[in-house]
Parts: sequence; structure tokens; C-alpha cells
Amino acid sequence: MNISKVKIIDIPDFIDHRGGMSFIQNDLLPFDIKRVFYIYNVPKTSIRGGHAHIEHLTLLLALNGSFVIDLIDTDQKKLTVRLEGPNKGLFVPNMVWHEVRNFSDHAICLVLASDIHKEEDYIRDFSTFLNA
Repeated sequence: MNISKVKIIDIPDFIDHRGGMSFIQNDLLPFDIKRVFYIYNVPKTSIRGGHAHIEHLTLLLALNGSFVIDLIDTDQKKLTVRLEGPNKGLFVPNMVWHEVRNFSDHAICLVLASDIHKEEDYIRDFSTFLNA
């Protein structure tokens, strides 16, 4: 049951009259960061993700705006999380199908990953995922 391993991770933030600052370092995460990418300018009706990873782990953050993440594991346990604000990250373990939707205007989704891109680590067919 990997859905039980999904969790919100608090990102330290410091706010004063000059604005806010947050930081992420490996000791805050359940994995070492090997890849960073971000998603932006997503049309309101688009869905990103639509896959699961066999091994690698991710953390998603809403650097700007908001979006919704739908998650499901191979036991068909479901969870929906809305992220907004850069001080909360969503840890997504391996073998959890995830789809990101409902992007607000100007939303930026930052993704930190435990490994470099390896196409063989992706399960992109939902039926194949449920049978894994």
C-alpha cells in the first residue's frame, strides 16, 4: 500500500518585510535529489503526469499558484491533494499513479526527483500499473 507513504513535507520558510525565502536540502527529504524540473503555462484543461514510477521518488511543490494531484496505488486506494504555496511539498513514493490537474493561472509546479530521467522507470499505461 504505497498510498500510505504519500505525505506532505513542510518546507522551511522565512518571511519578513523583504519577502519570503524557502529552502530545500537533502536532509529534509526521504531521498537525495538527482533531478529538478518544473512545469508551467499549463492550460486549465490539461492533465500532467499520468504515470507511476517503478523505483524513483518525487516531491511536488507549487512555487506559484495551485494545482490538484490525484493519486492511486495498485490496491486502488485513492487520495487527492491540492497544493498551493511554496512551503508544502507532496512526497510521491514509487508505484503510485499520479495525475496533476486544475492548474491555476501562472501556476508553477516544481518537481524534485530521486533519479535522472529513465524511460524504463515509467509505467504509462494505467491497466499495466494496476496489474503490477
